[in-house]
Amino acid sequence: MEDKSCHSTTHADIDSNGIVRSATRNLPPAHYTFQVKNFSIVKTIDKCESAQFEVGGYQWKLVLHPNQNRNGKDQNGHISLYLSIEDTDELSHGWEVNTYIKFFVFDQIRDNYLCIQDAHGSVRRFHKLKTEWGFAHLLSHDILNDPSNGYLVGDTCVFGVEVFVIKGTFMGECFSMINDPQINYFTWRICKYSALKDEEKHYSDQFVVGVHKWYVHCWPEFCNTCLDERYGSQITSLSLFLKFDGSDTLFSKRGVYAKFKLRIRDQVNGLKHCEQTCGCWFSGRNTSNGIRKFLSLGHSPSKPYLMGDCLIVECKIDVVSTTKDFIVG
Repeated sequence: MEDKSCHSTTHADIDSNGIVRSATRNLPPAHYTFQVKNFSIVKTIDKCESAQFEVGGYQWKLVLHPNQNRNGKDQNGHISLYLSIEDTDELSHGWEVNTYIKFFVFDQIRDNYLCIQDAHGSVRRFHKLKTEWGFAHLLSHDILNDPSNGYLVGDTCVFGVEVFVIKGTFMGECFSMINDPQINYFTWRICKYSALKDEEKHYSDQFVVGVHKWYVHCWPEFCNTCLDERYGSQITSLSLFLKFDGSDTLFSKRGVYAKFKLRIRDQVNGLKHCEQTCGCWFSGRNTSNGIRKFLSLGHSPSKPYLMGDCLIVECKIDVVSTTKDFIVG
């Protein structure tokens, strides 16, 4: 069986753009042929496109510019031909397709195909920002119109393409930061505060911000051996933390960043809230972050915050990171 590859002539015609045109073969293109009739009329328009065709699990089109390239610039008497990948909205996030591409022009006199390809056999990578690959100087009008070449016969020419998709699968992720995410505010009413046990962690209900699960937790009277010099009495302090739910093993390993504000409300005037802003990376190894000795509750200034043996704790997450995995291939 004859090999489908292009057979080079003795003197390869490699132009200044690194394009080889002197290779010919008898077998037609393996993937798609695009016949253009009434070329004298077609060359009066900017471009014409083939129908979609499938190769390697992807949809493609041939895009022919009879007189100029895809940017609308005159190619000094050349035709341009590009391969375009289609239906990219249906591909996975972060998609890319790596290919080897060969273009063909049919010699209708000798019944063989001129093979046009990159001289270096470069891999052409299709992705979101690059959906077309091809040659702006595929063939000059002089060569195309020369009757002895057989490329334009009876006002008809035939182009073709082979697309060899390099299969491969790799994983990746898209990391971003969400500023002021939706539903980022949580309120925790701690009633019967005096009944809480000293130096034990007490947890709020679970809440969700940015698809992640969180808690607020506190330690009442965490530092109960200090002396308040101003009042001569023992300080009763409250340590306050934001806790990341590390049960999600995926995010526990990669980490989640959050910038957040912890606040104890002024229940008398509503003006002098006790609040602190923090920011850190949470993970399976570092699930909590906050302020030790967040508030002293052992003297009269504590009265606006502790009313009827009840504290109102608030947490607002201003910024949170998010990560989306994707698989390409």
